[in-house]
Order: sequence, then structure tokens, then C-alpha cells
Amino acid sequence: MTDLLARMSARIPGTLPGLLGIEITSIDATNVRGQLTVRPDLLAPNGFLHGATVVALADTVCGFGAFANKPPEATGFTTIELKTNYLGTAREGRITCEATLLHGGRTTQVWDATVYGPNGKPIAVFRCTQLLLYPRG
Repeated sequence: MTDLLARMSARIPGTLPGLLGIEITSIDATNVRGQLTVRPDLLAPNGFLHGATVVALADTVCGFGAFANKPPEATGFTTIELKTNYLGTAREGRITCEATLLHGGRTTQVWDATVYGPNGKPIAVFRCTQLLLYPRG
């Protein structure tokens, strides 16, 4: 999976995950980990980490997992549903995310993720459903 991690990480620059500074740190058969450093431009006007930043990290980590676990004949995937519960926040430091594959079907995948604050405590739980895409015809 290390070669896969390198190939997929090379696709991040120039995309939203690249702009946010998201890094994918590991991928295996059913788990993916990623992280980002909290910066002032990722905060909401209230001074706390913007919720969309948390969702972008979790959705990106799950997306890497979906791509790594898609059937060979699938050409890609797209997120069709997501839900996030916020448990805390951060103002600085590094936040991390760990995602786990719950369901790996031919048509959909379901992923759960937990985002952790710099102190290691969960700041969000996330679940998404990925639709696998296939060539037409």
C-alpha cells in the first residue's frame, strides 16, 4: 500500500485537500489515517476551527480509502451522503483522522471516521457513503 499512498498523495496538490494542507499518512486494507495543521485561515470568524475543515479532512481520508478499496473494474467513486457530529474543536495544532471501512460492496462503501484534536481527544465523528462509479455501456 506504500506505493498506492505515494501515488494518491501526488494527486493532492492543486485540489481542495492540498489547499487545506491535508496529508494522508497511512492506508491499509480497511483503515486510512490523515492529518492537517490548524492555521488561522482554517478558523471560523468565532476563532474556532471551521466545521467545513473537519468535514473536508474526514471526507478526504474516507475518499482515499474508497479509492484504495474499489473493485478493479470501478473507475472511481463519489460521496453520496455524509454526516458529522461535533464533539469539540481546536484553535491550533495538528488534528488527525482515522477512517475505517464498515461496508465494502460492489455499488457502495460506508466509512466511519473519527477526527482527533491536538490533545488526542475526539472532536468529531463522521460517516459517509461512497457510490462506486463504473464505465457506461
